[in-house]
Amino acid sequence: MTRSIISTPAAPAAIGTYSQAVRAGDTVYVSGQIGLDPASMQMVDGFEAQTVRVFDNLKAVAEAAGGSLADAVKLNIYLVDLGNFAKVNEIMARYFTEPYPARAALGVKELPRGALVEADAVLVLG
Repeated sequence: MTRSIISTPAAPAAIGTYSQAVRAGDTVYVSGQIGLDPASMQMVDGFEAQTVRVFDNLKAVAEAAGGSLADAVKLNIYLVDLGNFAKVNEIMARYFTEPYPARAALGVKELPRGALVEADAVLVLG
């Protein structure tokens, strides 16, 4: 199986010891994305803006891997406030159409850089 690292300046650079994504065969494992603007590496303000940025970042990495968010088969979404669950669904609907990927939404105590939301993805490229 071929393994390759995916990297793009259209998404934030890794802020730790990880890659933006790793492709193994036809599967792409996208690292967690938070609401960092890739140009400034600063967190955008507010839950809605962070969530949009998260999905824009995931989209950029998916495209760098030669795919799109339509190739997502699994998402994990991490929220510091589960009261934002409905807003995540609303924003996610802007990026995904049926059939939707499998998904988990988890409440967490905190996220890196004070983020309010984070998401990672698994894509299968055909």
